[in-house]
Amino acid sequence: MCELYSKQDTLELRRKHIGPSCKVFFAADPIKIVRAQRQYMFDERGERYLDCINNVAHVGHCHPEVVKAAVKQMELLNTNSRFLHDNIVEYARRLVATLPEKLSVCYFTNSGSEANDLALRLARQFRGHQDVITLDHAYHGHLSSLIEISPYKFRKGKDVKKAFVHVAPTPDTYRGKYREDHADPASAYADEVKEIIKEAHNNGRKIAAFIAESMQSCGGQIIPPAGYFQKVAEYVHRAEGVFIADEVQVGFGRVGKHFWSFQMHGEDFVPDIVTMGKPMGNGHPMACVVTTKEIAEAFSSSGMEYFNTYGGNPVSSAVGLAVLNIIENEDLQGNAIRVGDYLTELLNKLKAKHTLIGEIRGIGLF
Repeated sequence: MCELYSKQDTLELRRKHIGPSCKVFFAADPIKIVRAQRQYMFDERGERYLDCINNVAHVGHCHPEVVKAAVKQMELLNTNSRFLHDNIVEYARRLVATLPEKLSVCYFTNSGSEANDLALRLARQFRGHQDVITLDHAYHGHLSSLIEISPYKFRKGKDVKKAFVHVAPTPDTYRGKYREDHADPASAYADEVKEIIKEAHNNGRKIAAFIAESMQSCGGQIIPPAGYFQKVAEYVHRAEGVFIADEVQVGFGRVGKHFWSFQMHGEDFVPDIVTMGKPMGNGHPMACVVTTKEIAEAFSSSGMEYFNTYGGNPVSSAVGLAVLNIIENEDLQGNAIRVGDYLTELLNKLKAKHTLIGEIRGIGLF
């Protein structure tokens, strides 16, 4: 393998020049990865690892079709996304075809954090409201605007919850406030959101958005009880707010049966804004916000132009198109169902043997 430095020298240089809060996996003995192919990663000694951590190599590391698409477009053109180019509109066309009809307008960004930050701007501009309802244990990104609405992060530091942030209990029927033995946990958890809205209104505040991952990832793979999102959306819309579904980690077919995780909640539930990222470019920095024409027009009416130099650039869009093709051509959603069901079956056998295991969580390969 071609290395600039020994593993120890790499580690020392990292300690010297990379911010100390930027942690590595397995800090006591970090793994130095120099090459990867599909599901495998290789260290400097040629040792092979099965990659069960990386959540961006969606169709496999260095997939030849992704590499080919990136190289081909890079050799031809990569430039500011304000120039007219076919790749961005073709990708947008393909992307919205996977979504409910009303979700038809795209804003391309470079990361899921950027996408969620932009989603908040869209929501706040829509009705001129400010407040955000988030779920306990949630994580939505590393920008300041997102740390403020991510209890997973802001409760680890000295940050105090801002007055415009309201934290609803995670709809966890295993360890949460309302559990499986409750007659209607979906309504009970949704009523918590209803009460938050009522209290906010009593204090002269107005709700801009409710934001949640379609199934909470960092919070512990929490899948909300059936009907929860429908009821929450009803209360939020009644307050003239919007529902933001964060699909940055849980989208693009990972649940198997559906392309988007919010779709597993039923056809009668459609978010107003969907954010996406990580798996979108198979490790290439690519993300997106998709919303309705009504919300997009309200955003435009502010008079402030939305500008993103690289969002949806020709190379990123070519990579994104390759990823969509691979998901379809290699039946990766079907694979997520088959392998996910097999893994769940094995885990449930362990659960039957060991009382220490309380619950097996996940859908498809998520």
